[in-house]
Amino acid sequence: MQLLVLGSGCAKCAKLYEQTEQAAKELGVPYELNKITDLRQIMALRVMLTPALVVNGTVKVVGKVPSVEEIKTILKQSEPS
Repeated sequence: MQLLVLGSGCAKCAKLYEQTEQAAKELGVPYELNKITDLRQIMALRVMLTPALVVNGTVKVVGKVPSVEEIKTILKQSEPS
């Protein structure tokens, strides 16, 4: 599972990164987690508000930090069938 956290490196972005990593580990899914801070790359994904979470190329969260449980639900829904 390809996970991207988009943001400038603010506290909320760091929190989203930590909680996304925790959720993926708790689910035991194979994942690759990266942080994108380059504004051009963020805008190329059509994201105008950060932090944001992208799962397998699809923007799932914009402008907020969901709980670990909410992220787990997002990841479960994004797993290939």
